[in-house]
Amino acid sequence: MFHVNQSRPKVKKSRALGIALTPKAVKYFEKRPYPPGQHGRGRKQTSDYKVRLLEKQRLRAQYDISERQMVRAYDRARKVEGKTGEALIIELERRLDALVLRSGLARTIYQARQMVVHGHIAVNDRKVDKPSFRVRPDDVVTVRERSREKHPFLVAREGGYALDGETPRYLQVNLQALAFRLDRDPQRKEIPVVCDEQLVVEFYAR
Repeated sequence: MFHVNQSRPKVKKSRALGIALTPKAVKYFEKRPYPPGQHGRGRKQTSDYKVRLLEKQRLRAQYDISERQMVRAYDRARKVEGKTGEALIIELERRLDALVLRSGLARTIYQARQMVVHGHIAVNDRKVDKPSFRVRPDDVVTVRERSREKHPFLVAREGGYALDGETPRYLQVNLQALAFRLDRDPQRKEIPVVCDEQLVVEFYAR
């Protein structure tokens, strides 16, 4: 049900982007803190375009979304008052798969995505199998009754995936009940994403 064999390409991708996308990649970084390839250790001259492109790719990778989804999120963020970059990250953070990850129900964004796609997750008691579903404040997300005894959820209930960091303040989580609620819109500074979002905005605004 959950594909675990993707870790090698994920580690390579993590090293190319300079961010750990999986717990396994975190261990890799501790041993080899430089990009892949024979010239990984050398200093590279990079253009502004490349810097912005890399930042955009890093953001996309952390949410594991397609370019099309990213552009759509950017277009929505542009219409929000205030800083477009912050609005973009808040927009992405409200995705159902992102919040399943943040709540501690999944170990990686890839696993969170699969939990949603395979129909294990409900929002306000209705099954939702679209990872891009946008969760609204006061929505309650639960693992469906028929899925609760599956191994990943038994691990989640024991806090097995929530070891890395604390739960963001915008979520009210009850792992025992395999449920969480989005209390309010996240604020950029609370979202555990590594990104200079201004560079991403500059990339799309060019």
